[in-house]
Amino acid sequence: MEYRQLGRSGLKVSLHSLGTMNFSAEGFFGTIGSIALKDAARLVDVAVDHGVNLLDTSNAYTAGKSEEAVGAILKDRSNQILVGTKVRFAMGQGPNEQGLSRFHIVEQAEASLRRLQRDRIDIYFLHEWDGLTPVEEMMEALDTLVRHGKIRYAACSNFSGWHIMKCLMAAERHNFQRFVAQQIHYTIEARGAENELLPIALDQGVGVQVWSPIAGGLLSGKFTRNSSPEDVSRHTSGWSEPPIRDKARLWNIVDALVKVGKAHGVSAAQVALAWIATRPGVANIIVGARTEAQLKDNLAAANLKLTAEDLALLEDVSLVPLDYPYWHQCASAANRLGPADMALHGPHVARSKPIW
Repeated sequence: MEYRQLGRSGLKVSLHSLGTMNFSAEGFFGTIGSIALKDAARLVDVAVDHGVNLLDTSNAYTAGKSEEAVGAILKDRSNQILVGTKVRFAMGQGPNEQGLSRFHIVEQAEASLRRLQRDRIDIYFLHEWDGLTPVEEMMEALDTLVRHGKIRYAACSNFSGWHIMKCLMAAERHNFQRFVAQQIHYTIEARGAENELLPIALDQGVGVQVWSPIAGGLLSGKFTRNSSPEDVSRHTSGWSEPPIRDKARLWNIVDALVKVGKAHGVSAAQVALAWIATRPGVANIIVGARTEAQLKDNLAAANLKLTAEDLALLEDVSLVPLDYPYWHQCASAANRLGPADMALHGPHVARSKPIW
């Protein structure tokens, strides 16, 4: 297993981490399949045996049941197994039981610690933006939790570029803890994060942790233009994430993943995961699984090295046109783009002819 530094921190995380959203899941989260505690513990064993040192969960996953399962499984295990969890979504009916107020952040950190049966949270994510709470309040709450030893690192998830920069500006102004990571959705099919979030990763040292890297199975090769798997999956159970706006493009990408996979004797899922691992700023990729075989296949992607020809083929079917102002920058500023800019512009500059 490869270990990468998380943003500007000194923390090293395994290239792959284990997602636990389906541990003890029910209701809405059960649509992706519920893993009983005994089976979940076996998946953790397999992940750790493969070098995984980070588990990902959230207080919102089945109202804390995922955290409770993680806590039970990790009890009395090495503290070298890191845990990341999150705060933002409603945990009750009260007006202060959701959002990113200081009240909710601190209260839910304490609640998560109880469920996890730990004395600290290794990485604490703000799970989603809250436009009603001042960023100074959010960042001060995280800073307080770090200073009191409740969390080790602060991070965010599903923030836009300007949200992250506003938070970083507040942290710098008041000498609060900065975000070391951002947890985002990013796949070979969904490349919107390249506009701002990958450049921020390089420029500001906010490492990228990717959720749903094979789009809930859509990029696994099991879904094709004309068929879908008969077993339970989030997409056959009404799950709407991620939205697919161009199905023809999706199937062209799947075809390319399958082609590259056959050339290497591996699954399309491994190719999709290996592609993400080549992307700038990516520190960690969250893989989830319903079975031991599925998990082992995903983790094997850590050993897959794509060739230049593989990457060119995948770029051909997945690269999307640049929005403004990026197309203008690519055409007129290509000779003055820095490393962070090239996280977006790199493939486009290589294919375009500058006008100035």
